[in-house]
Amino acid sequence: MTDQIKLVLFDMDNVLCDYDRGKRIARLAELAGSTDEYVHRAIWDSGIELLGDSGTLDGAAYLRGFGERIGYPLSLDEWVEARRRSMQADCAMLEIVEDLRRTVDIAILTNNTTLVADHIDTLLPELRPLFGSRIYTSAQFKTANPDPLCYRLCISELEVEPENVLFVDDLAANVAGARQAGLLAHHYTSVETFKQTLSAHGLLRRQ
Repeated sequence: MTDQIKLVLFDMDNVLCDYDRGKRIARLAELAGSTDEYVHRAIWDSGIELLGDSGTLDGAAYLRGFGERIGYPLSLDEWVEARRRSMQADCAMLEIVEDLRRTVDIAILTNNTTLVADHIDTLLPELRPLFGSRIYTSAQFKTANPDPLCYRLCISELEVEPENVLFVDDLAANVAGARQAGLLAHHYTSVETFKQTLSAHGLLRRQ
């Protein structure tokens, strides 16, 4: 099966990095002079994240709407810093990525606004040396996972057939969407189970 997989396509949050939304919310609440509960309701219960992830709102409109919802004129730098505080690279996963890229292509597809891709070098600088320019957000394709179209547009950009792609995501719904799009997919729950999947496909060179 080694010849079948030509690209491993990774989700980012809670796969390549630990994402702690609580830290992000706490920083936003501090800036806005409000409570964590208020910020959570204003952003994550309002639907604006989906509007950003799907590209319905471009980066500028998303940032403006974000600030309006929390009642504070949030700057781009403040948005990026709050997001950065919530992310911690998973060194064990990145070691696997470093090994994988010697034998197959690698890329990222994350459900996020274009602001994440635009500022990835600040948010998670460990990614660029591994993935280069192959860091995509769903918003770039004007849709979002688990819509099969999102995966299809991404792999079309990467010029690879779906049956030659292994997609890795921590959310079962996104894994199901990838499979519906014709990709192979792994539901990420731990480094060890991911290694087992790679071994089954003949892609793990070291333990």
